[in-house]
Amino acid sequence: MLKKIGLTPDANDLYRAMLKAPRADLQEIANTLDWAPGRASAALEELAELALVRPSRESFGNLRLVDPEVSLRILLQSQEMKLQKLQKNLSEGKLAVARLISDYREEEARQGPQAIKIVHGLDEIQACIERHSHDCTEEIEVFVPHGAQSENSLHAARPLDLMLLERSVQVRYIYLDSIRNDRPTTEYAEWIGENGGQVRTVPHLPMRMIIWDRRTAIIPADPNAADRDVFLLTSSGPVAALQSLFDLLWQQGSGFGKPRSRNTDGDLGDQESAILGLLAGGLTDEVIARKLGVSVRTCRRITAELMQRLGARSRFQLGALASQQGWLRP
Repeated sequence: MLKKIGLTPDANDLYRAMLKAPRADLQEIANTLDWAPGRASAALEELAELALVRPSRESFGNLRLVDPEVSLRILLQSQEMKLQKLQKNLSEGKLAVARLISDYREEEARQGPQAIKIVHGLDEIQACIERHSHDCTEEIEVFVPHGAQSENSLHAARPLDLMLLERSVQVRYIYLDSIRNDRPTTEYAEWIGENGGQVRTVPHLPMRMIIWDRRTAIIPADPNAADRDVFLLTSSGPVAALQSLFDLLWQQGSGFGKPRSRNTDGDLGDQESAILGLLAGGLTDEVIARKLGVSVRTCRRITAELMQRLGARSRFQLGALASQQGWLRP
């Protein structure tokens, strides 16, 4: 029981033994407890520090019990004072923390919202997209890489797109050319157009991206893991740069429902031009196919057709001949 007011187990046992035999000396009590003399001496020193025993006036060098009613009350009062001091320090600490948080929030408010915020995890990303889409009042621009979209993705996007379209928000999507070969994604793009939105396609997109009202944008922290972490940008400079990128690709894109545009250089299609450029960059067929949202087989077929067209015997020679024909820009 006395352990709760600061006594160690040995001091507690020795004190109880002394209460039962107040006139016994330390050796007798140690024998009763079956302790070595050193153990009993250490416990007695602890009792002396707590003022539960004091030097005897009758026997020099020995300690005797202080009246428990007095000593234990004093010990309890000491513990209460320590507790009160601890509570006071805790209250002062809480007040200091509250002031620190208040100062931090005030400084944060003076500096304005964070220009870049990291959003973690698919659920938080979806919640972020929903929140900013609900706040959007004028226009939304979207890059959709990776070609054909899953039915789950299309199903999840429809309610937000419908809400925006019904509020007369300008909705503009840029997909990859390869979605034209996927019926579900094609039907979704047509649905957007039928409800007042606009869709164009390009051969290649750099990443997933959404821009709301030319003021806020979201892009993946890692383009290869777009659902893991994203950057939410509110600074005017980065958002303006992303908006310029969107506008550039929008001008280069083919309107949905229209045939793909042809490049005047050798009458190349956009997809053929994109593959030549990526081949010149040293990318493998697998990486090129992933970037264009097509199969590796399709990528290799187009490469083979280009090689046959120019009479090239290798990919290296294809690049050289394409450059001579002016099909590759410096």
